[in-house]
Amino acid sequence: METKQAVAALAAIAQDSRLAIFRLLVQSGPDGLIASKISENLGIAPSSLTFHLKELTHANMISVTQDGRFMIYVANFTTMDALLGFLTENCCGGNPCSSTSACTAAADTEATA
Repeated sequence: METKQAVAALAAIAQDSRLAIFRLLVQSGPDGLIASKISENLGIAPSSLTFHLKELTHANMISVTQDGRFMIYVANFTTMDALLGFLTENCCGGNPCSSTSACTAAADTEATA
């Protein structure tokens, strides 16, 4: 993932409602949800929801497909994984880490060297 894409993705989820929408879609898995179910689950007015869904779609954090008269929104797991990879690319000074304690241990080692 390029820096510009990471910034767009982070900006898209850096808002309460959009983060809640994205997390709900992640929980719903590859089947996704229609807009009315998202609105119902999160208590977001349809007019506001449309705006937030557009922002998430433009940042490629979610995708939308049409099924008859319904628009189904799904989290873009590829973008999510790429964003996580981008954020952790240089974790622990390039050493593999599987927990916060590993990162802390690596930082402590570098500080004493």
